[in-house]
Amino acid sequence: MQGQVQGRSRHHGRSEERDRNEQYARATGRTQGRPRPEAEAEASAAARTLRHLTEPLHAVSYFDATCRGLGKAIGLKGFWMGYLAARTAPLGAVSAPPATELLGVFAPAMIARALPAAWDVVGPERVLDARARCAADALRAADPAVEASVTKVASALRAMVDDAPRAARPLFAANQALCDRADPVEDLWQLATALREFRGDAHLSVLAEHELDGCESLVLAVACGLVPEESMRQDRGWTEEEWTAATARLRSRGLVDSQGAATTRGAAERTEIEQRTDDLAARLLRPLSTAQTDQLLRDLKPVTHRVLATKLLPFPNPIGLPPPPASSRHIDGRNVGRGALD
Repeated sequence: MQGQVQGRSRHHGRSEERDRNEQYARATGRTQGRPRPEAEAEASAAARTLRHLTEPLHAVSYFDATCRGLGKAIGLKGFWMGYLAARTAPLGAVSAPPATELLGVFAPAMIARALPAAWDVVGPERVLDARARCAADALRAADPAVEASVTKVASALRAMVDDAPRAARPLFAANQALCDRADPVEDLWQLATALREFRGDAHLSVLAEHELDGCESLVLAVACGLVPEESMRQDRGWTEEEWTAATARLRSRGLVDSQGAATTRGAAERTEIEQRTDDLAARLLRPLSTAQTDQLLRDLKPVTHRVLATKLLPFPNPIGLPPPPASSRHIDGRNVGRGALD
């Protein structure tokens, strides 16, 4: 009798897990066991390629030496106070609690040390102007021909930004309103930034679907080898105790093993998170035809190549941007023309 009860209990547990998986699949528009439609897979791959080609343009603001010194230059205490002020300035003088939720992966204590104290020193408007000018200077230094690239890509980038929905995408919505810089290179950087924040807002919503908090999401990314552990923990402000506790929670869910490495299930979960983020980011491409999308990706390649050629962006890096492949005709399985990133 006891064995029968235990058998029914195990069967009931498997049924509950299957029901939860099916419910998640329906909620996210997926049906297990069925191949993804080709058009959906193509759009998702193009969205990831778009990220790989635009993220380096945005990321100069994190790695260029002058940009890294921007915080101190405008009177703030250092890079991280400047970073947090710059990321949130599009929303105005935001306080720490909403900033923590909007950014998603930073420790609350770290954000509370920077905000709202930064706004006692400098207003959001000055931060926005300073970050755009500094980023444009970095792009011009990396690629003296960048303005020629702007004339090729700005129209398509703007079409995507203008058409993208703002609802439930707070950082994107705030940055979308800033895409009217008079300087063409500042405008290119701001468009790339708006696209980046659209994907970032989508990514946070997917993490929430998977019931991962900020620290847990970073631990899983480290466990999967996507980002370096030491810089991720310290740069996002998590203590060793918080990191250890998050690791224990993931272990209890079967996502990491006793050594902190991702299990098969954990790796699959992380892959699903990235795939779902790509799916949501593919909404950006809706105003462009397939031909226009392919042309945009081709036109982005030269400027992105020149930025990467400066070695300004390190690999690996804390933003999770992978290095360009040795053979770069294909990026993430999508053909974006000959010589992509080379």
